[in-house]
Amino acid sequence: MSDARIPLAGVIGSPIAHSRSPQLHNYWLKRYGIKGFYVPMDIAQVNLRMAIEALPLVGFVGANVTIPHKETVLKIADIVTDRAALIGAANTLIFRPDGRIHADNTDGAGFVANLRQNAPLWQPQSGPAAVIGAGGAARAVIAALIEVGAPEIRVANRTKVRAEALRADFGAKVTVIDWVQAGNMMEDCATVVNTSSLGMVGKPEFRVPLDALPSTAVVNDLVYTPLRTHFLDEAQAMGCVTVDGLGMLLHQAAPGFERWFGVRPEVDEETRQFVLRG
Repeated sequence: MSDARIPLAGVIGSPIAHSRSPQLHNYWLKRYGIKGFYVPMDIAQVNLRMAIEALPLVGFVGANVTIPHKETVLKIADIVTDRAALIGAANTLIFRPDGRIHADNTDGAGFVANLRQNAPLWQPQSGPAAVIGAGGAARAVIAALIEVGAPEIRVANRTKVRAEALRADFGAKVTVIDWVQAGNMMEDCATVVNTSSLGMVGKPEFRVPLDALPSTAVVNDLVYTPLRTHFLDEAQAMGCVTVDGLGMLLHQAAPGFERWFGVRPEVDEETRQFVLRG
């Protein structure tokens, strides 16, 4: 019988019962024959530092972080990657052998990998990008779009001051558009992304008009409940290549799994169908 410590990982949030991450990571652990476990952890903000600092002591090699803790963990981590600092949030923690806590953000990489996989002809540098929403997901998407060469990123948000904060943080490539002009900003865009909760189950409907949306655009909705949103259906009917949000969830998870368990998991149709069935 081996006396090697079984590696543990998990996802920290509050609430957390809805998360599909345990289902996904435990599927990968089984698929690759790794003796490890991934668990959901509902941790209140007041207990966050104490809980995170205790996790390595009981065998945790890392953790994902979700709402409402993605910003707070930057203050707890010993090492913060440049992209996590730029985005202002972390979704992946690595507990290093030297005892230090390493914080990273893989959301932007997950966003790009999802589009590369499901819209292989996507050329982000060929035209402006339009981003709806200005929350944490928008920050990750904007950082990624800048990295892959989008020449201009137009941002519209119901609360304009939040969009203006993105321009202040990300610079001249970001153009802030009034919410009432959100539909018009899609004109001549190569990429259009909904990073808001509009259209999600239990949230207000997505009512941004798509009259100016070019049929050549790649359209992505980060919402994945429902998987096919009204926004995606309407864009598809106009001839656009559309990509749902589930792939971003799968792809952002892969780098953390590799760091914790030593295997880079494949994000394939089998993985996607397993998560959908759950």
